This record gives sequence, structure tokens and C-alpha cells, in this order.
Amino acid sequence: MSDTVNVMLVDDQTLVREGIKSLLQLAGHVRIVGEASDGLEALEELPRCQPDVVLMDIRMPRMDGIAAMTQMKEQGIQTPVIILTTFDDHELVLNGIRAGARGFLLKDVSLESLVEAIETVKNGETLIQPAVTERVLKGFTELQGDSKVEKDPVQEPLTQREIEILRLMAGGYSNKEISRAIFKSEGTIKNHVSNILAKLNVRDRTRAVLKALELGLI
Repeated sequence: MSDTVNVMLVDDQTLVREGIKSLLQLAGHVRIVGEASDGLEALEELPRCQPDVVLMDIRMPRMDGIAAMTQMKEQGIQTPVIILTTFDDHELVLNGIRAGARGFLLKDVSLESLVEAIETVKNGETLIQPAVTERVLKGFTELQGDSKVEKDPVQEPLTQREIEILRLMAGGYSNKEISRAIFKSEGTIKNHVSNILAKLNVRDRTRAVLKALELGLI
């Protein structure tokens, strides 16, 4: 059996929290250590609960999931967050990625996929459900009319270092934070990011993350 994973649930609907809790209990090694009905309550409970992973809804009263993650980042709380929602709006996904979400799943996900996502982000990796990625990419092409750019193949294979940086970018890390994480200068990170954008043939960091997800690079 895998090591126990402590999880906090943040959702404004009690029935949803109870349903997810009952589902995760079937996994055996996942333990619910805290619950909150909105972002403000989550910020209050986090220091007490000390979860390994937070499952966070996006749309909640008082403080939504995006605002809560932004506050967590500002307060130096590094607990990884998986956004778990019924909404598949591509703008919400992008805002979640920018705010630092390490995972993004729709609430109709299977128990197996949910547990896999929890274990993945606990281990420092990023996981976004393929169905979500497809919707985001579709939203981009509809809004920007640049599906050709998004679908272009990689011009040159990415190095392991570049993939490592891409994963950190997907987690919402800035160049300064990446430089601290991998012990390289900020200038070196900027050069790596420029190379990543060129190799993926995209204009910005968010598109780089989405294309890397689409191609299965991270």
C-alpha cells in the first residue's frame, strides 16, 4: 500500500464534500484531515490541518478557489492544490494554472484518476485531466484563431532541464522562484524559458504549458 496521503477538501456544497470524502475513503491510504466551505475558511484551516494536498473548488462564496490559491502563494503556503470542479471554462483553467494549481480535474473523474492525481501532485509533479486540456486548447483556437500555431510539432526536442522548468512553470512558479528551486541564476532561467518558447513555437508561458500538456511532455 502507498504511504498515507493527507487531503483537505474545499467546496461550498456539503453533499459534494461528503461524496468526495466517501469516495476517497475507498482508496484506503487517503485520509481527509480537514474541510472548508470557501477560500477564507480554507486559509484559516490550512495551518492546523497541514495537508499534503488540497482539493479545491473554483466557484465558492466569499473567496473563490483562484483567490484562495493567490493568497496561499502570497503567504508562502506551498501545499499543492488540485482544482476539482464541474466547470470546464478554459479561462478558469488558465486562471487556475496562473494561480499555481498543480492539478485540474472535472468532478466526474473516476476514483482511480483522482487518487492518481493526488499522488502525482504530492510528489511534486503536475497533472491536468486530458479532457480539460482539450477544452482549453479548443477555447484558445476559437478565441485566437491560431490552431495552426498550437498544433505545430516541436521544432527541436526539449532537454531534461527544460522539461523540469516547464513543470515548474505549470505550477505557477516565476523565473525567480524557478532559479531558487533548481539553484540556477535568474538570467539562466530566462534563457531556458526563451528556448522552450522557441522550441514549442508559442508566444508565452501559458501556451507553452498547454502545448507541453497536449504533447505529453509534462
